Amino acid sequence: MIRPMRLAATGTAAVSLALALTACGQTVASQTPAAGGGGGGEGIGLLLPESTSSTRYDAFDKPLIEQTVTGLCAKCTVSYANAGGDATVQKKQFDDMLAKGAKVILLDPVDAKLTAPWVDAANAKGVKVVAYDRLAQGKVAAYVSFDNQQTGQLQGQALLDALGSKASSANVVMIDGAESDPNAAQFKAGAHLALDGRVKIAYEQSGEWKPDVATEKTNEAIRSLGKNGIQAVYAANDGMAAAVIEALKAAGIKNVPVGGQDASIDAVRRVLTGEQAYTIYKPYKPETDAAGSIAVQLAEGMDISTTAATLTDSGGLKIPSLLLTPIVVTKPKVEATVVGGGLYKASDICTQQYAEACAEAGVK
Repeated sequence: MIRPMRLAATGTAAVSLALALTACGQTVASQTPAAGGGGGGEGIGLLLPESTSSTRYDAFDKPLIEQTVTGLCAKCTVSYANAGGDATVQKKQFDDMLAKGAKVILLDPVDAKLTAPWVDAANAKGVKVVAYDRLAQGKVAAYVSFDNQQTGQLQGQALLDALGSKASSANVVMIDGAESDPNAAQFKAGAHLALDGRVKIAYEQSGEWKPDVATEKTNEAIRSLGKNGIQAVYAANDGMAAAVIEALKAAGIKNVPVGGQDASIDAVRRVLTGEQAYTIYKPYKPETDAAGSIAVQLAEGMDISTTAATLTDSGGLKIPSLLLTPIVVTKPKVEATVVGGGLYKASDICTQQYAEACAEAGVK
């Protein structure tokens, strides 16, 4: 079982890292990053898992990590690849980065259960692997993510809040994330901590992070429980939540709270219109800043023990970690969270179709 042993991180962590790097003679953001991968530069590989169920990776994680790395280290270069949800493809991408001489690889695994031999191969070559967002198996040098069990607890509590007085008699359907993803197991465990004993979990299956699978499982739940037998749905992320909402609509089922995670812009709009009860905002920049900064520190041979001060138990290994705190987003909180936090501008969210809902929620 993967469990955080101690929570310690804030959004200011990357600022401290930048100052530490500057003090050690590294360049800061005003420097122009070096082009290409040669010339004695520090090669940092970035491997992200997919681009269909969640749009965050290409839209946010990649550019923000690149910005942090090249801002802190002018001689550092970032090589990027997205696996498109295929673990076999990601293994080839990982091997390619080893062959090209990467000094550090930031790895967000498609299937964390497969990665221990990859990490061993990297370690044998003196290449540091940083598990990013999902904890890869093996002796990784560091792990940067959010407190995933806390995320699940927040999801479960937000669903209870949406049910209100109806919770004690509610049948809840749970559409969990992929079993190959250790984060999904922690989201699920946290959600159960919040929900168990307060509602009846009437149906639970993995949606595999795939909207089409989430649709299939929701339809199966409707057939099993009947149109009046579902009072709320927990969906592990926003992509699956969207599919669940459409499946409920198609079946003529109304007024059923559905929650998700990732604060995708379409989910934020659904929260504003009332179609989705909540999403979970995990501010990308503190996470990407921390990951990029740790990658630079490792590439430069620096000690990360004060940066990644939490220890996460992974199969008996104690992994230096930096874990951040997620935030619940409901309709009244959109302005203060995803707009106030700079994830989106109000103008991005509030197109003509959503202008009225934005005005009602005070998003401006």
